[in-house]
Amino acid sequence: MRPLIVILVVLDLMLAAPAALAAPTCLNKSGDTVRCEAAGAMPVGWTPSPQQLLIWQKSRPPGPSTGDIVKVFCTVGLLLALIALMPEFDGTQAEDWDVQEDDDKE
Repeated sequence: MRPLIVILVVLDLMLAAPAALAAPTCLNKSGDTVRCEAAGAMPVGWTPSPQQLLIWQKSRPPGPSTGDIVKVFCTVGLLLALIALMPEFDGTQAEDWDVQEDDDKE
């Protein structure tokens, strides 16, 4: 049993994907994330002052309120409940279908 566990652990380590390294991101003077080589980008590793961060936060629109998020979850839950309450229909029985125009002529 132990050799099997050791083999599985070794295989897992061999097949695991290495961590991907991403390029660094930079900020411009208005606080937007930009490519580091772009015009107006601050140097790599530059961090804004706490006052600058506060100004950036105040200039951006506020996120959704808790009430809005609850409304969205309730709406999605209601939609899923209505879908779950729909009657079963597989179409294999004649009773599943309504009377059609050509059904009278038989």
